[in-house]
Amino acid sequence: MLLFDYDPSRSGAVPVRLLEGYRGYLQCDGYEGYGAIGKREDIVLVGCWAHARRKFDEAIKAQGKKGKAKAGRATKGLGFIQKLYRIEKQARELTPEARYSLRQEQAVPLLDEIRAWLDKSLPEVPPQSAVGKALHYLHGQWEKLVRYTEDGRLDIDNNAAERAIRPFVIGRNNWLFSDTVKGAESSARLYSLILTAKANGHEPYRYLRHVFKELPAATSVEDFEALLPFNIDAEVLK
Repeated sequence: MLLFDYDPSRSGAVPVRLLEGYRGYLQCDGYEGYGAIGKREDIVLVGCWAHARRKFDEAIKAQGKKGKAKAGRATKGLGFIQKLYRIEKQARELTPEARYSLRQEQAVPLLDEIRAWLDKSLPEVPPQSAVGKALHYLHGQWEKLVRYTEDGRLDIDNNAAERAIRPFVIGRNNWLFSDTVKGAESSARLYSLILTAKANGHEPYRYLRHVFKELPAATSVEDFEALLPFNIDAEVLK
């Protein structure tokens, strides 16, 4: 299930509202707005290594060609993260149990090495430099970043969510005239339905055609739930 939601604010109250009643893991980047919900005992925050990797990539680019000789720590940090992703490439098709075992065997020792390197590097790099910002992001998010190794069901990053929101981000310039709260809420609901259909292997047009055909006959909660993408057999849509 993919859920899109609209709120005019980016405050910490938004995830608190959206995740009311939820218990479990929440994967996110280092945005401070997640701090409030992260204090709940029934919510466990999981970091995103893609965002940590981006910081080191930006540090390398910021130094340009002339700074390549000085880009040692940024290159080193990026190299460490690339090794973590190579382990994840091996783990991709494994069961959660086998993925957990692989991470414990290969990723955890590498994370210990990264932590030792990070502790040594932090006092030696100006915090406001591009490399310093990358190191401090890694340090500040460390507890959440290593949490993916604790459960084989978890991902190393939240790229799946990033990919899901990309069509909305790319397309929003096409509907700038839709500038009302109700319009934004309607768009969020439609995107939730269409992208959930795609996630369940359905072609959106065929799915929506089926829904609009059956919707007039729906009279109960059970009838409406039967039309949700994950409750429809792909054969029905052919």
